[in-house]
Amino acid sequence: MKKRGLIIISFLFFIFLLVTLSWPQGIRKPIAADGFYPGNPEQLSRQIDGLLQNAKRPALSSENLIALICPHAGYVYSGQVAAAAYRLAQGKDYETVVIIGPSHRYGFEGCSIYPSGGFETPLGIAVVDESLALELSKASGFGYIPEAQAQEHSVEVQVPFIQKVLPKAKIVPIVMGYQTRTTIVALAHSLSEVLPGKKVLVVASTDMSHYLPKKDANKIDAATASLIKSFNTDLLLAKIQRGENILCGGGPVLSTLLYAQKGEKARVEVLDYADSSQSSSGTPESEVVGYMAAAVYSGPPDPEFSLTPEEKGELLKLARQAINQFVKQDKIVEYKTQDTNLISNKGAFVTLKKNGLLRGCIGYIEPVYPLYQTVIQTAIAAACQDPRFPPLSSEELDNLEIEISVLTPLKKIDSPKLVEVGKHGLVLSQWGRRGVLLPQVAVENHWSRETFLDEACLKAGLPRDAWKSGADIYIFEAIVFH
Repeated sequence: MKKRGLIIISFLFFIFLLVTLSWPQGIRKPIAADGFYPGNPEQLSRQIDGLLQNAKRPALSSENLIALICPHAGYVYSGQVAAAAYRLAQGKDYETVVIIGPSHRYGFEGCSIYPSGGFETPLGIAVVDESLALELSKASGFGYIPEAQAQEHSVEVQVPFIQKVLPKAKIVPIVMGYQTRTTIVALAHSLSEVLPGKKVLVVASTDMSHYLPKKDANKIDAATASLIKSFNTDLLLAKIQRGENILCGGGPVLSTLLYAQKGEKARVEVLDYADSSQSSSGTPESEVVGYMAAAVYSGPPDPEFSLTPEEKGELLKLARQAINQFVKQDKIVEYKTQDTNLISNKGAFVTLKKNGLLRGCIGYIEPVYPLYQTVIQTAIAAACQDPRFPPLSSEELDNLEIEISVLTPLKKIDSPKLVEVGKHGLVLSQWGRRGVLLPQVAVENHWSRETFLDEACLKAGLPRDAWKSGADIYIFEAIVFH
């Protein structure tokens, strides 16, 4: 009889899922337009484009991006921070984005998974991935609760960003109710069971502390970010269940972290942070809300990049050919190769010297082109487009010294003490200005770490000591050969 009872209960639960998931949701109309973000499609599109363009540059990690942590306030307050996360996903090949947000207006147990139809915004309709929604519902036991989704903004405000950076992606909107251990673990388990092997990005929607004095908020938010980066899920859960003012979307963040930990070598990178007093519609510093953008990675990093002596010689030869042909004939050299190192996307600089003196130096920090193409473009630019020098003449081609620096991805650091002279290059940025210095520059000039940082600030057009007062510091390494 007991076994029969369990069978009946299981059957009834299955019927419940089928019924709740088959309710015709249709298209959910926007409730946050003209409030959290512009209701005019052209204005909204321009705003997001501007936010993405001005977003802090990510560290360009080659690891597997599986999730983002994004704020969900009005775009005038948190949009610039959110853009730092979405810029990292822009143009990737994700087929679906699972959006997990907290419920602000309706209390309930578990999660509500929107099963079908779509979310409408001024930019169009983001279609729900019905098959994935059904899989997650079966794995978690969570169905659809109309009241949870009806007036909730935490999921909706993510959708326009997704429509801009991943226009072909479908979505699975999930609203989490009471943020209990049972609910958090159940959702994390379903993500771990269903998502591996699929081209899916998870977005955990949360703001940080709420309505605290700026100094207190920034301190608390920094401590919370540290717990997230270290995957200290037990302490985070304890704080959330005690009702501490750290994360309104703590449950979605915890489910995401637990899901990531099921993979290999999970890592969190904080991409940006701000509070509401820093926005264009800034709130008083006596009551601010904190906003953070972060990326969650899983999987081992790519093997360390290296070049053989033959590949270095080939690149030096290519740089000289590119310069000679452009200076003499105003033509771009044609080049083809199947070498996997030379066709991999890499940032690089080409430095030109004449009689030991600098004659031009241009490069790309970001790995936007195949290495061979980067060398061709930067060699020509160093010869003819460096604003510090006149274009190279054909008479100067003889005995021209060429040096190539192939760069590793940028890594943002929190302490200037991590800069190693002779090993690291520097990127210093603040107020939209950016200065770049290659690793060998500090060695050639016999600079100390402090002087290296000073000079990078000056290169950016910033005060010499800007690295001590809020400038972002990035380091990179380089394979240098001539």
